[in-house]
Amino acid sequence: MEVSRMHLVDSSQNQSAEALPLGEKYMLTIKEAASYFNIGTKKMRRIAEDNLGNIAVFCGNRFLIVRPKFEEFILNSSEI
Repeated sequence: MEVSRMHLVDSSQNQSAEALPLGEKYMLTIKEAASYFNIGTKKMRRIAEDNLGNIAVFCGNRFLIVRPKFEEFILNSSEI
């Protein structure tokens, strides 16, 4: 009984995390941002490291990209 209940809880958490499209998320992981903006993950990580506090935050052991601020950053940049 306990195993099936745990399985239901885990599946509901996964569905809620995946249900929100990337365009509606406020913060994106490096992989999500690279996919969304069509930029390589290494380049995205370098941009996040160079602009920490402006367009990216460090949460635990990972970078999170603030999507609206990164969109502004791209619009104001002549090259990435």
